[in-house]
Amino acid sequence: MFLSVFDMFKVGIGPSSSHTMGPMVAAARFLKLMRASPFHFSGLRASLHGSLAFTGVGHATDRATILGLAGFTPESFDAERAEAVMTSIKQTCQITVDGLAPLRFDPKTDLIFDYDMKLDGHANGMILMATDAQGDVTLRETYYSIGGGFVMTEAELAAGKDTDEGAPVPFPFKSATEMLEMARTSGKTIAGMKRANEISRNGEVHLRAGTKRLWQVMNDCIDRGLTTDGILPGGLNVKRRAKGIHDALLAERGLNQPAPHTINDWMSAYAMAVNEENAAGGQVVTAPTNGAAGVLPATLRYYLDHVPGASTAHVEDFLLTAAAIGGLVKFNASISGAEAGCQAEVGSAAAMAAAGLCAVMGGTPEQIENAAEIALEHHLGMTCDPVKGLVQVPCIERNGLGAIKAVSAASLALRGDGTHLVPLDACIETMRQTGADMSEKYKETSLGGLAVNVPNC
Repeated sequence: MFLSVFDMFKVGIGPSSSHTMGPMVAAARFLKLMRASPFHFSGLRASLHGSLAFTGVGHATDRATILGLAGFTPESFDAERAEAVMTSIKQTCQITVDGLAPLRFDPKTDLIFDYDMKLDGHANGMILMATDAQGDVTLRETYYSIGGGFVMTEAELAAGKDTDEGAPVPFPFKSATEMLEMARTSGKTIAGMKRANEISRNGEVHLRAGTKRLWQVMNDCIDRGLTTDGILPGGLNVKRRAKGIHDALLAERGLNQPAPHTINDWMSAYAMAVNEENAAGGQVVTAPTNGAAGVLPATLRYYLDHVPGASTAHVEDFLLTAAAIGGLVKFNASISGAEAGCQAEVGSAAAMAAAGLCAVMGGTPEQIENAAEIALEHHLGMTCDPVKGLVQVPCIERNGLGAIKAVSAASLALRGDGTHLVPLDACIETMRQTGADMSEKYKETSLGGLAVNVPNC
């Protein structure tokens, strides 16, 4: 099983990897399908189902779908141009995209939020259709946004999870047990095995440049969030807090010795900065999702800024180790809040961050596996109940607490020798089972939990 670090960490836009980036990616795939078709098309239609329907407006799913059909992609998104294109589509009811004739599309009637029909494959389903001059559907495809910006067609999903068809990699571990055995046999670290897999597919230059860019985008996102204030969009009137917290922490430097727990405020500020940027539709990196995008960067920034002896030379090892753990979670369970609740998002992110931190702090493969397990275990059962369907409450603060748990998990693991009672594989399987048993109203539908108990929402 091979899942690239660049699949796990994708540069994109907020507020949601599954509800914003995924539909945009699906639309891009549909355009490619249309261009390859012998038919002449005159119009477009789209229907959103399941969680994409229930929380689509709050997650900007409608906007992402339309812009995707207009040729936009998450990795090269131009916000200023997007505004102009959206205005044009609303005024003309027409989409113009390279390689195709002008296409009729009225956002009011051709994009349907279908709250009644849930598609069988996944909670995040959408159907894209192309029509002829008479308005009859001549091309149709069903897509599922399965979390973290990953998109599969109905046929791909039915074919199974392991769709990797590339050349074999040196260390094809599918479980934590296999990962640890390969580490013992080879004498390599988890990052070393993951590095060998990446280089075997895409080369060392691509890996070096790509991981450097990932951290640059993550760090830039933190910095933007720490210097921007105001009210977040969406109608909840949530005030950005990261800047204020950060300013206060800076002002306290040089004064009396701060309380030891103040380090938690630094981690929370870093994480909240990312998720406030995400909530505002800014550029973020899925880690492994947008809703959980603040945990890992906050943990890495904590390491670089607050741990004696830390070095940017270790950033790649951090990301590779984290990606290895994230791949195990995705392959054996889920990283989708709509599929398994927030345990699959912030829980997975905390496990990845704990593993990465443990690795750069000198942890053995066994200690790293232990760190990931501790972090994931103590997120089990966490629901996804975004108020008003927005990735704001409880998501923003939750990332801060996820980072704090990640650091605590790594620290606890480093205090031991790697032996522990609950294997990571068992914890991942427990998360999968818990997600399967969880009521749909707690899986990113905003039909339960905080979403229905916060007044005036």
